[in-house]
Amino acid sequence: MKSFRAAMAESLLAACAGQTASAATGNVLFNGTITATCTITINSNGTMTVSANLQSLSSHNAGGSAGSAQVDTTGGVTLSVDPVTSTTVPASDTTATTWTPTFATSGAQTIAETGTATALTVPGTSTVAVNLDGTKSGSNRFSAGNYQATVTLRCE
Repeated sequence: MKSFRAAMAESLLAACAGQTASAATGNVLFNGTITATCTITINSNGTMTVSANLQSLSSHNAGGSAGSAQVDTTGGVTLSVDPVTSTTVPASDTTATTWTPTFATSGAQTIAETGTATALTVPGTSTVAVNLDGTKSGSNRFSAGNYQATVTLRCE
């Protein structure tokens, strides 16, 4: 019995020895979707200083500085600043202040200073300078004390 099995196995091997194995291939597809997105990282807060005539409190004035943020994006988004809604002023300052936020970018995309929502079409990293101007009109002046305002930088 052993010799019969061995003989059959040898016969099968001999019959297959002259034949090549058939090859097969298959393609594996990979799909991915990236939605338009951005992230904002605040690098530093800004500083406002008062003008000589006491009618402007601004990051543009001498000694003032813009806030700084980093925006990383895929492109296809819009960058903007919201109107100022949160302020702290001294109790002695009872007259109206007009707050005007602006921004400018450098890096992946360059945008001249603006307060208008602007499309970021290029993917990459941009540095954003955020400025804030507070102004008094007529005979109104800024009072002595601490001022604080919040500017919201938005990327959508």
